[in-house]
Order: sequence, then structure tokens, then C-alpha cells
Amino acid sequence: MGGGAAIAGHVNEGYLQYVNPARKWYNNRRLMALNAWIVLYLITSSTNGYDGSLMNSFESLDIWNDYFGTPKGGRLGLLNAIQNIGSLAAYPFAPYLSDGLGRRLTVWIGATIMLAGVAVQAAANRLNMFYAARFVIGFGLTFATNSAPMFVTEIAYPPYRPQLTALYNSLWYSGNIVASWTCFGTEFINNNWSWRIPSILQGMPSVFQFFLVLWGPESPRWLVSKGKEAAALRTLAHYHADGDEQDPLVLYEFNEIKAGIDLDRTVASNVGWSALWSTPGNRRRMLIIISIAFFSQWSGNGLVSYYLNAVFDTIGITNKTIQLLITAILAIWNLFWAVFASFCVERIGRRVLFITSTLGMLLFFILQTICSAQYAMHKNDAAAHAVIAFIFLFYAFYDLAFTPLIVSYTVEILPYSLRAKGFNVFNFSVSLSIIFNQYVNPIALDAIGWKYYIVYCCWLAFEFAFVYVFIVETKGLSLEETAALFDGEEATRALGNATHEIRVDDLHDEKGSGSYTPPNELKA
Repeated sequence: MGGGAAIAGHVNEGYLQYVNPARKWYNNRRLMALNAWIVLYLITSSTNGYDGSLMNSFESLDIWNDYFGTPKGGRLGLLNAIQNIGSLAAYPFAPYLSDGLGRRLTVWIGATIMLAGVAVQAAANRLNMFYAARFVIGFGLTFATNSAPMFVTEIAYPPYRPQLTALYNSLWYSGNIVASWTCFGTEFINNNWSWRIPSILQGMPSVFQFFLVLWGPESPRWLVSKGKEAAALRTLAHYHADGDEQDPLVLYEFNEIKAGIDLDRTVASNVGWSALWSTPGNRRRMLIIISIAFFSQWSGNGLVSYYLNAVFDTIGITNKTIQLLITAILAIWNLFWAVFASFCVERIGRRVLFITSTLGMLLFFILQTICSAQYAMHKNDAAAHAVIAFIFLFYAFYDLAFTPLIVSYTVEILPYSLRAKGFNVFNFSVSLSIIFNQYVNPIALDAIGWKYYIVYCCWLAFEFAFVYVFIVETKGLSLEETAALFDGEEATRALGNATHEIRVDDLHDEKGSGSYTPPNELKA
């Protein structure tokens, strides 16, 4: 922790003193434009959230069940897991596209693949066709979700970077809300359009990305990594300083990016897959990243996210309309708390949010377990209603950390050279944990009912101990210095010494000019 304090002091002497206090997102046209491009990438998470709620809602639609023969057991488990199986199939390729083709083009490729999958899903006339569509959606989603949050964190205006990156995963619930309320409305359509309309709407974020994303800017860090330093400088200057390439903030950012990437290139252990575990700092990164990936799905939330209807059945709430309504209201509740936490990451700090989140989840999951047991043994209606209340309170605490921070914390603690690969490992771990949940949870609920909740109570106690011991505070740090926090004082000192050594006049690229080039011309 002492190292973190030293780095924070260096940062306070760095970019923070160069930030123009008069330049705000609401009064600067170029910051507005930058944030508009960022929103185009943030909605990638909405697509993911939409799908996460879609199957839960479909399972409550009688027409969908009748059309596909009411999938049960292994068929239902495969139906929920097949999207993540598709994601697993794309993981070997995603980091190479992100680092090789760029963040922008990789997101566009992912959106294109997802649109194909959505078209097949909406037109499905048998269950195998539905399986195939969800596999394709998962395959494309991997490319988009690998690149989108990295783009956000690598191009955002520094004072807004933590909040915007945290918003990425929080917007999962925006898709969740649209899916839940759409299915609640289409339930009253007495034909197959009751599920085909929600299927079609799943492709809306990808439509925007397909037509717009290639016209936007590329990550300045990716541009520097490809030797396009002048293009990176123009992008930073255009959006962060109204086009002024000599602005102190822009120069500090550029020099720090250049120094960080150059530092990685000079150390052989900082590149390649083996680098993820070749140093003590990287091993600690991967321990944290893999752990929070599994925690994000193994905290009891998997029961609600994918099998809420089964949970309802265990407490006697069987009316399909009521189930859909509770699901839709819960989505709004989750979005509120996740967005609230996203704007608190710099004010409160990551470590405090993680500790508060796990402690609150443990408390309310224990209370949920007790009330579920009371209903199961005594058919107490008040206990059933209390379970619903505790689900909402449990999610309020879950959303303090495990919605906004799992993605933002992962991408910020990784150095640029490992960011795509390390984030791919995070996504891979999330998919594995979801697939496990989707197969095990329904079987366990059918076999032992409420007693299965006790397993999660014990696991949440372990999660609390882990985050208390291992989560490192990164509040107030720049992106490069956050990554350096894990590599010891030598790496931090080298980064600090190099940040002011690069001269803009020495930069050359294919344009041969320091003047600004519109974003869509920075592809080369």
C-alpha cells in the first residue's frame, strides 16, 4: 500500500495540475463529441445485458415455451449456456484482432457477426436453429466486448476515465431493462411475435456500431503501439485540448503513453501470453482478475440472473405476469445502483467499494436463505415476500462493485502490452463461471431447493476475505501509473523519468504534419 501512496503523489504532480478546470463535458463541444463516440462503445455492454435477461424472460412466455417444446433440464441448460460457449470459441482470436487490427475495427467485426446471429434467432423455427443463433451471437460478442472497454479507458478524458470505464459494465442493465420490459409488453401478443420482436431488438446496439464506429477515432495508445505517434497526438489534442498539440495535459498524456509502451518493449517478460504469470506483479494481477471474474458470477447472483423463475417457484410465486414484472423492476433497480457506484469510484475508492459490496451481499444472502427456508418448511407467505425484498437489497450491494468495477479495475491494472490478453482471460473466466452456473444451478435447485443457498453463503464469506486481503486501491492514478503500481518502484521510477523526455517536434508519421486530421482519416 505504501507503493500506491507514492505513485499517487507522483500523479498529483503530473496530469492533474494540467487539467483545465473550465473544460467540462457539458460545455466543450469536442468533449461532447468524444463522449458520444465513447457511448457508441459503452452500448456493447447493453447488448450483453439484453441477452442475459432475454432467456429469463422467454422462459416466462407461454408462447415461446409452446413453440420450442418447453425446454427442461439439459436442454434448458444448453440453451442458456450456448451463447457463452460461442464466446469461448472466439477467445483465442479476440486479443490478436484487438491488438492487430485496432479497437475500432474489432468492435465493428463483432457487431457484424452479432447482427447475423440476431437475424437467425429472430427467424428461428426450431430449437436447433435457436441454439445456432445464440452461438453466433456469443462468438461476435467476444470481439466487441474485448475491445470496447479498452477503447473507452484508453481514449477518455483523464478526469472522466474511471467513471466512464465503470459505466461500461453498469450499462449491462440498460440492455437488461429493455429486454425485460419488452418481453413484459409482448407477453400480451398472442402469437410468435411475442418473442420474435424482442429477438430483433437485441440487434439495435450492433446496428449503430455497424454504421458509425468506423467513422470514429482510434485508441491513441493503439496508434502509438503501431508507430503512428503523430496520429495519436492529433487524436489526444483534438478531443482533450481543442486541437492544441502543445497543451501541457496532452503532452503529459502522450509522453506517458509513449514511455509506458516503450518500457514494455524493452522488457522481454512484458510481452506474450507467458508474461501474464512471468513476474510477481503479473501473477498478482492475474490472481485478482481471475478471482473477481468468478466472483462476479458465483456470488448468488447467477440464481437471479439466469434462473429467477426457478427461484420464484421455490417461494410460491408462479404467476408469469408477476414474474416478468418483478424481473423488469429489478433491472431498473440494478441500473440505478450500478450507475450510482460508477460515479463514486474516484470519490470513495475501489477497495472500499469492493469490501462494502461483499459484506452487504453476505448479510442479505444469509437473510434470503433463512426466509427461503421458512417458506419451504412452513409455507409462510410473509417469508416469501421477504425473499423478494432481500433479493433487491442483495443486488444493491452487488452493484456497488461487481457491476461497475470488475471490467474497469481489470483494464486499468493491466499494462498496455498485456491489456488485450489479460482482459481476454477475464472474459474467458466469466464465461466459464457462467457455463458452470447454467448447468449446475438448475440441477441443484431441483435436487435440494433452498439448501443450495447455503453453499453461496459460505462462498460469499470467502469472497469477503479475499477482497479484503488482495484488492489494491487505485484511486487517483493515471492509467499507466495504475498498471505500474503492481510492478514495484523501479518500473514506476522509469515511467516517471521518461514521461517528459519525448519532444513533439521529433514525431513523424505517414501524414508528415502535426496538424489535426479528422478521426475517420486516422485509420492508416
